[in-house]
Amino acid sequence: MAEPRIFASVDELRAAVGEQLGHTDWLEIEQKRIDQFAEATGDHQWIHVDPEQAKEGPFGTTIAHGYLTLSLLPVFGPQLISVEGVRMGVNYGVNKVRFPAPVPVGSRLRATARVTEVGEVTGGIQVTTVFTVEREGGDKPVCVAEAVVRYYL
Repeated sequence: MAEPRIFASVDELRAAVGEQLGHTDWLEIEQKRIDQFAEATGDHQWIHVDPEQAKEGPFGTTIAHGYLTLSLLPVFGPQLISVEGVRMGVNYGVNKVRFPAPVPVGSRLRATARVTEVGEVTGGIQVTTVFTVEREGGDKPVCVAEAVVRYYL
C-alpha cells in the first residue's frame, strides 16, 4: 500500500504548499462497486448499471458515476497525506470538481494530490488540496477536485 506523506506539524504542512504528494495504489472499478453506488444513491441510469444496453452506448460498456469517482477521495486521501498532532479531520467541502474523462468498468484508477492552501480556522487549520484521479492508460484525468479538510487541534 502507498505510504502517505506524514506531516508532523502545521508548519511542515504550510511548507509543502505547491508540492505533489506522490501517487496512490491502483484501484480497480468493478461493476459490483458501480451497482452498489447506484443502490446507495438511487442513480440507476442504464449507462452505469445495464451492461447489455451500455454495449450500444457511446462507451461500449458501463461507466462509473462521476460522483462515484469523487467518492473515492476518502480511499485515496489517507494514502497521500497524514497530519499528526490533530484531534480529528473533517471534510469541509469541495470548491470545484470536474470529470474530464469517463471511467469504463474494469478501469484501474489512482490519485495524486497537491496542497494548495493552509489557513487558520477557529480551533484548527483548513487545508485545500487538489486531487487528480487518473485512469491507467487514459490520456486525461477522470476527476480533478479541489477538496477542503479542516483539522482540529
